[in-house]
Amino acid sequence: MTALPDLAAIEAMDAADGLRAMRERFILPEGLVYLDGNSLGVASKAAFTELQAAAAEEWGQDLIRSWNTAGWFDMPLTLGDRVGRLVGAAAGQTAVCDTTSINIYKALHAAMALRPDRTIIVAEAGSFPTDIYMAEGVVSTRPGASLRLEGVDAPEIEDLIDGDVAVVLVNHVNYKSGELRDMAALTQKAHEHGALVIWDLCHTAGALPVDLDGAKADFAVGCTYKYLNGGPGAPAFVYAAARHHGAISQPLSGWWGHARPFAFEKHYAAGEGIRRFLCGTQPILSLRALKGALDIWDEVDMAALREKSLGLTDLFIALVEEKCAAYGLEFESSREREKRGSQVSFRHPHAYEIMQALIARGVIGDFRAPSTMRFGFTPLYLRYADVWRAVEILEEILRTGAWQDARFAVRSAVT
Repeated sequence: MTALPDLAAIEAMDAADGLRAMRERFILPEGLVYLDGNSLGVASKAAFTELQAAAAEEWGQDLIRSWNTAGWFDMPLTLGDRVGRLVGAAAGQTAVCDTTSINIYKALHAAMALRPDRTIIVAEAGSFPTDIYMAEGVVSTRPGASLRLEGVDAPEIEDLIDGDVAVVLVNHVNYKSGELRDMAALTQKAHEHGALVIWDLCHTAGALPVDLDGAKADFAVGCTYKYLNGGPGAPAFVYAAARHHGAISQPLSGWWGHARPFAFEKHYAAGEGIRRFLCGTQPILSLRALKGALDIWDEVDMAALREKSLGLTDLFIALVEEKCAAYGLEFESSREREKRGSQVSFRHPHAYEIMQALIARGVIGDFRAPSTMRFGFTPLYLRYADVWRAVEILEEILRTGAWQDARFAVRSAVT
């Protein structure tokens, strides 16, 4: 961005925004600038409608019959295909189920089983912690297995991949900096050495176009409560390329993954395809809220979404660096547009206090230890004028030192 727009130009950008009508589909508190869709997405009116129907009619009136009459039993796979479409997966390769952590555990075991002569998992030291924790858990169950970490064992993840590596577990978008990796290039690098790749799409799905099939990805996991707006604790998703389906095995062999769950057989027989990743009974009310959230995505052009995302983040970076340059903020994201997700991060020694002051003024982002302020930009409901207002308030808080109020230093359990 060469010249900063004034407020009139900002309002003109909003007027010309092809996605502007989508904002009316969401429930947004008056006067709030919500820059935390990368942590928890805003509720949609459609999600509330689905919840009401599922609770009052299907559960309240039809009761157990709804497993058949309302399609409850098949929802992990029908919703899986709808999520799959948004991440470049052909039908039959994605299931909505369980949590991201559980799906990482299942996918890691599945990948290791496909490479039984190899013992090494490669991951990122700067990964979202649950990825590392689950990888450590998998290593602890497999004699001889070990973990190599980017940033510890080598500077770049590519330097860690060799003929001993079974699987690479990697985030498409870094949770802290928002930096975007080249999926196709890294997947090809792993495949050249005979390794498999699991892509964590938690900060990608619903934020930018993805092409899992085109990149020849092996597995992927992700959540639905961030940019997909599925609701707090909404079920996660898991993807497995169809070429692996015949050989997939994973250790959480619950009855929903059985080939004939209602035959009540004494021993486990894995179901076909992606069904093998299912485990236990799924949370139907949460799935129905996600169904409503996904209805909106049937109308979204992902290329237009990405272009607006980049426009919002470009504007935010330019305004912050113009108006807040004197206050010690350190840019933590990528300046290269093609390497940026839908998130911008700045470091500051008092990032926590500054963020709490922002939240008190109605600008909601979040903090990640030790010193990162994260700002997520969800194009479906965020306006350019919201970005302008957020930076105005940030500048005022920094200029006046309002963040130094003692109440903003009190740490909450969730940051």
